[in-house]
Amino acid sequence: MSKFVIEGEHSLEGEVQVSGSKNAALPILAATLLTSEACQIINVPDIQDIHTLSDILRSLGSQVSDLTAGRMTIDSGQVDGRDPDFTKVKKIRASILIVGPLLARFKKVKVTHPGGCHIGARPIDVHLSAFRALGAKVRADDQFYYIETDGLIGAEVVLDEMSVTGTESAILAAVLAGGTTIIHLAAAEPEVVNLIECLNKMGAKIQGAGSHTLTIEGVDKLHGAELTVIPDRLEAGTLAIAAAVAHGDVLIKGYVHNHLLVFTKKLRDANVHFELLGDSEIRVSRTTQIKPVDIKTDPYPGFPTDLQAPFGLLLTQADGTSRIFEAMYDGRLNYFRELSKMGANVNIIGPHHAVVSGPSVLYGKEIESLDIRAGATLILAALVAHGRSIITHAELIDRGYERIDEKLRLLGAKIERSEE
Repeated sequence: MSKFVIEGEHSLEGEVQVSGSKNAALPILAATLLTSEACQIINVPDIQDIHTLSDILRSLGSQVSDLTAGRMTIDSGQVDGRDPDFTKVKKIRASILIVGPLLARFKKVKVTHPGGCHIGARPIDVHLSAFRALGAKVRADDQFYYIETDGLIGAEVVLDEMSVTGTESAILAAVLAGGTTIIHLAAAEPEVVNLIECLNKMGAKIQGAGSHTLTIEGVDKLHGAELTVIPDRLEAGTLAIAAAVAHGDVLIKGYVHNHLLVFTKKLRDANVHFELLGDSEIRVSRTTQIKPVDIKTDPYPGFPTDLQAPFGLLLTQADGTSRIFEAMYDGRLNYFRELSKMGANVNIIGPHHAVVSGPSVLYGKEIESLDIRAGATLILAALVAHGRSIITHAELIDRGYERIDEKLRLLGAKIERSEE
């Protein structure tokens, strides 16, 4: 187990580069299973989830190079339909993304229930329904899903919700299916658009990227290509909040404005001082008084659920009462229990509603990282707090943020990692 030890009340100054997006890189890695030719992937974040999915691909027969300077090469020419490493599959929810490509190439897949963060119920029914619509048969027991097809056929796929990974699974299965597939209620997140752009570079024919209706003309095969991962908008937003709560002056490179429109508006509403530079930079300058605002999470282009927790921490420092409505997951407000230990004044009305009163004086405590986003939020809280904080289970944060402790340390934070 890893932990972070953080001394609070140190201002942040300097510039920082946002890493590649975790939520974009994972489906792009899975997409390499669709071709027998090698793919080069650029701007891949060096995080634990990438290493776990790389191990899953290797267990299937892919040749995966070591990740060096954000680059890796994946050659899935030797993939032969064998089962994946189920112990690895259980570690990350993104492992569900291998099913569509394997089903398309080999017509049958056996996979265990995927893992991931404990942020509430996240069934994979959307994925399974999409596979059925394309002509697959699904059965399950207590341990495994067994998915088979005589050949995937293009169809109208109506998703039960605008699920990001559900949309990606449907896309990955449909690109090699016979005929035309139309996906309704598709997610429009930038990470989905990034996957579509990469698949089209590999020879797929997908139209409608960025909308809620996608049209896919099935092709016989895909080829290798050089694929680029977009910057991580969730890391970018987290770093912007870090600069704001630590009264910093920080230039963030890789803050893509068009990916964070609602989030950026809420920063402005909260009186965070910043300047947008070019298309993909923001400079957060010294903010002295944070104003209360209400936020409600929604599918893109709404407020991102993965930035709700960091923004919740910002609101503990606001002068007044704010309300948070978490519309996506029923476990996403649990981090407030840890913040309350530090002195935050929060009333959790229910699994989807919290009222935050501020400004709260926070004090260093030993607190537990509950999931990737909650863990990053606790780091931000420790930057604000008086005294020393210890955040346990730092390895959960490593799943989604590339060397976040090193980046913050270069900006002036007093943060150290300890291994147990």
